[in-house]
Amino acid sequence: MAGGPSAAVSFRPGRLMSSSAIERLYHEEFGRILATVIRLVGDFHLAEEATQEAFTAALAQWPHDGVPTNPRAWVVSTARHKAIDRLRRHGRFAEKLDELAAGLGERDQESAATGEAETAVPDERLRLIFTCCHPALALEVQVALSLRTLCGLSTDEIARAFFVPPAAMAQRLVRAKRKIRAARIPYELPSDELLPERLDAVLAVIYLVFNEGYSATAGDALVRGELCREAIRLGRILCELLSAEQAPRGESLGEPMGLLALMLLQDSRRAARTNADGDLVLLEDQDRSMWNRAQMAEGFALAASAIRAAALGPYTLQAAIAVEHTKALRYTDTDWRAIAALYGRLFEARPTPVVELNRAVAIAMAHGTQAGLSEIARLKTKHELDSYYLLWSAEADLLRRLGRRAEAKQAYRHALELVTTDPERRFLERRIQEL
Repeated sequence: MAGGPSAAVSFRPGRLMSSSAIERLYHEEFGRILATVIRLVGDFHLAEEATQEAFTAALAQWPHDGVPTNPRAWVVSTARHKAIDRLRRHGRFAEKLDELAAGLGERDQESAATGEAETAVPDERLRLIFTCCHPALALEVQVALSLRTLCGLSTDEIARAFFVPPAAMAQRLVRAKRKIRAARIPYELPSDELLPERLDAVLAVIYLVFNEGYSATAGDALVRGELCREAIRLGRILCELLSAEQAPRGESLGEPMGLLALMLLQDSRRAARTNADGDLVLLEDQDRSMWNRAQMAEGFALAASAIRAAALGPYTLQAAIAVEHTKALRYTDTDWRAIAALYGRLFEARPTPVVELNRAVAIAMAHGTQAGLSEIARLKTKHELDSYYLLWSAEADLLRRLGRRAEAKQAYRHALELVTTDPERRFLERRIQEL
């Protein structure tokens, strides 16, 4: 049947899959599947449309017919058929025939059916990131498009990450995909000499994927572990790639190592960030015995290597901050003066409102609550973070510490109006009740 699964993909009789399980598969495997389909059909936009249709088909069939023996391979195979159907319907099949023949050779068809074959590229998703991060696209669009295609984040989620309206972000994504198609931007890793010009965007993509996993922008869960694991895995692959490609020069490895260290150190605390009910646990209240010691040790070693490798860039500075947080045996042992100083250097390297807010909180802990409040008051006059709930939550917490309960309650309520995840919403509600 056109658009249906390959004959090589069988089903398990009697095993049904719920829509929530299919949604989980979508979040965990979308980037991997899309990257494979792009390689097979040779068209970025066509592959994305076909992959979305394949997941829609799975949602319709699997709850009734049962789960394929290899769900990911079924979606890849179905997406390939959907892409071919689209080409036929729009009269483009003949013009794409040679390209499809090259992409759908015997080895690729076997790969699509079994899901077991690996390509020569370290990971198809890394190739996808580098395609999205082509310098012909604006940097912000490179990052947004990568988040959309790599891990299937919704346009709303991406818009929140960039503090822009969803409609504006949707337009940017559409224009970016059209530009990739019109400019025939190749789906490939760049040559050795072109790697550095795309590296900043690739690092930003990997870290934003991690951030969406570590602190989701919406939904009923604070943490999406699959995205954290995905980002860390891609960070490792990138370090391996650059270690091989850049070994004679060595100039590009410091920041990728710093990013990997940062993600490992933050992720080492993941198990302690929520309680058994899924509620948020602040850093000062976390059970540090739950932190992952193996990840901490690896993160410390990588951070030290990144600091030695080159001048400190933004990711290495953030890794150094994470080291200070993670090495403290107790919250009261945290060296807040060192952290505040590091945030000062980070703001010089990357002067963003979020970095400035984090610096204000560190100043409050290092030099007094009133000093931090003054920094936040100054930051509020710039208006960039008016819709950022953590600005109001941070202000509320500092007001609470000073005993200014009515002002704290008002700031918490403002934060509550802006929050988008259930665990953080419950946390703010508890704070308001306590006041």
